[in-house]
Amino acid sequence: MKKIEAIIRPEKLEQIKIELEKIGHSGITVSEVEGCGRQRGITQQWRGEIYKIDFVPKLKLEIVVKDSELKKVLDCIIQSARTGEVGDGKIFVLPVEEVIRIRTGEKGEEAI
Repeated sequence: MKKIEAIIRPEKLEQIKIELEKIGHSGITVSEVEGCGRQRGITQQWRGEIYKIDFVPKLKLEIVVKDSELKKVLDCIIQSARTGEVGDGKIFVLPVEEVIRIRTGEKGEEAI
């Protein structure tokens, strides 16, 4: 099993959610986060004053998938989230040692 952590633009969430549902994957956790990378924040002007925002608002998606579903889910996120501009985000893939469904006690892939 793998855990996908994707940092995306907030406006891309709905499209990603729709595309994930199309491929039969609806389990997702979403958190509001802030950060900076190569984008290095943004500069805005308001009432003649220039303001630099160091940390840009993003969303963090967390999805646990079976190894056999990994490529399909990654391709779905990449296609849905890409604009081609700086700040599209990043995806991290981590190993998952165990999953346990609290309600039933199911373990492993059955608990996903």
